[in-house]
Amino acid sequence: MLQVENLIAGYGKVQVLQSISLNVAKGQLVTLIGSNGAGKTTTLRAISGMITPESGTIMLGGDNIAGLSTHQITRRGMAHSPEGRRVFPTLTVADNLELGAFPRLTGARPRGEVKADIERMIALFPRLGERRQQLAGTLSGGEQQMLAMARALMLQPEVLLLDEPSMGLAPRLVEEVFSTIARLKREKITMLLVEQFAAAALDVADYGYVLENGRISVHGPAAELKASPAVRAAYLGAAH
Repeated sequence: MLQVENLIAGYGKVQVLQSISLNVAKGQLVTLIGSNGAGKTTTLRAISGMITPESGTIMLGGDNIAGLSTHQITRRGMAHSPEGRRVFPTLTVADNLELGAFPRLTGARPRGEVKADIERMIALFPRLGERRQQLAGTLSGGEQQMLAMARALMLQPEVLLLDEPSMGLAPRLVEEVFSTIARLKREKITMLLVEQFAAAALDVADYGYVLENGRISVHGPAAELKASPAVRAAYLGAAH
């Protein structure tokens, strides 16, 4: 579904990603873990068109989307729930959800039942139902994260990119977020997850990649990575 080959990208003259390759099969949850500054967020930004890759291919389905603008990539079915949530603070929860379906409303994506999908998001994230007419900027951090994920899902994406969904959340809310991700996995939503809590990410993922200094250092089935002494020592800590 998503194939990245020899991706090189960065910011200006600073080359962050050093020819990385990864694959996310249809219906699979793949996680990308690594230390701060390794290039995880840059990878998602390059894939979704927020920055333009220097070289490499990014295949979504059968199309090479490398170098396309974000709105062109979105129309092809990729949704990105970014680091820092980035909801529209002066719009209501309901309006944020409807904006997530904007390509469907304009005919760029299959329309389907947008109102019914909003209700589905409310069912998936019940707290959003309680805040439906509340301005997104007044939500708690956890509620904003739920809204960011729900807004991305409103695209009915072929691939969902999740960037640090647990960042800044209390432990109870982190558990809630990962419970939702596990549910999406059961629904066969294709996902690429970047996450600071490596153990939780590997628990829920099918496959994992470890990014070090802009390069993939090791990859394999998530269970094998979690059992690897090197990965455990570097990213999971003694408690895991």
